[in-house]
Amino acid sequence: MFTIEQINDVHEKLGTMKDFLSYVTALKLLGVEKYDSYLTDGHSQYYGAGGYYVESAPVHEKLLIADNGDKESFLRHLSLHEERKTDYMTMSLGLAESGIEKWTIDTSAATISYCDKKGNQLLTESIV
Repeated sequence: MFTIEQINDVHEKLGTMKDFLSYVTALKLLGVEKYDSYLTDGHSQYYGAGGYYVESAPVHEKLLIADNGDKESFLRHLSLHEERKTDYMTMSLGLAESGIEKWTIDTSAATISYCDKKGNQLLTESIV
């Protein structure tokens, strides 16, 4: 099974928006089936076969996640980041204010889903 060190190595080499599909593909090759990345502190949980999972350490200070998802605000912040007008932390603050608790990457389906605290998916997109 994969380790957090292997995941960190892939992230260091490919963890940018420019190489996002390559990053997700490399994680899939390690055996990661999906992962959840939490906006509250930036930690992620990586899941493999048979219920196996590893968890990364937090990567930033705790953010307050709004109780209710605001899809319009969320889409605006996401668009700014996709246009490379914001950095990771600015995007994270905007998504947290918009009520996004986490995003989930499904490596087999090559999708990313954004969810609020209630588990509602505000958006699911293809990574391809």
